[in-house]
Amino acid sequence: MRTAVITPAAGRHRHLTLQHLGLAAGSYAPDVYVVVAMDDPDLGAALAGREPTATVVNCPVQNGNLPLARARNLGAARALERGAELLVFLDVDCVPGERLLQRYRQVALHAEHRRSLLCGTVSYLPPPGPHGYRLAELPALAEPHPGRPAPATEELRRSEDYALFWSLSFAVTADTWQAVGGFCEEYEGYGGEDTDFGQRARAAGVPLTWVGGAPAFHQYHPVSDPPVAHLRDILRNAETFHRRWGWWPMTDWLHAFADRGLAHQERATGRWALGPGSGCRPSPGERSGPERTRG
Repeated sequence: MRTAVITPAAGRHRHLTLQHLGLAAGSYAPDVYVVVAMDDPDLGAALAGREPTATVVNCPVQNGNLPLARARNLGAARALERGAELLVFLDVDCVPGERLLQRYRQVALHAEHRRSLLCGTVSYLPPPGPHGYRLAELPALAEPHPGRPAPATEELRRSEDYALFWSLSFAVTADTWQAVGGFCEEYEGYGGEDTDFGQRARAAGVPLTWVGGAPAFHQYHPVSDPPVAHLRDILRNAETFHRRWGWWPMTDWLHAFADRGLAHQERATGRWALGPGSGCRPSPGERSGPERTRG
């Protein structure tokens, strides 16, 4: 099964370098490695001269918002052009465990799971020491995220809770990707596009399977909780999601924004809008500036 790894990136070159090293050290090397550069002309230089050889796909940024959905679709299209039969998506911050690709491939080869949406575990790493992370030490540094299933090494766990799907680390066969239809490109900036993809998979009758033994390790970077820097992205994308699926995603963040006066839910319409504490309201068509954080 010809396997591709697809990673969208904008900055985070050090994180991408460690991901590259993780792929090189794995028990199964990708046949295709596609990195989608979102307005990042220097990204190719960060990948040059390393194995596995990376194919860089350029994805222009419009309106100042990172087009993560479109970037993943472009990466998948290039991988399929290169003959990929299994698409493995990794966030730029994620370092693959030694057996991640081997395990995804092993599960996808079983007839029972060829049509599944396969999700491995992701552990969030503490800040690195002065010399950075060492690949061999990553498994001991953090536990899998407590908000997601964490099956044992050889365990496969089916789930009906598609809202738990995330795009940090997942895999689908080429046929399953076509059945789901890729990511909805109405989403721009931070939040919502991966939850939408989970719902598209549910609507297409694609089972969600959590895969033990396919770990990824999320490298540390500063974040805010709630992600105030992404307020306008989240409000805009939440409304897109609500229009498409009839319920509100990211409600913990929305209510946290409301508690800070940054957003409020209108009684008459149920819509979420900027609150009095958010500063000036945007004019029609205004978008937030480029943002380099993700995850």
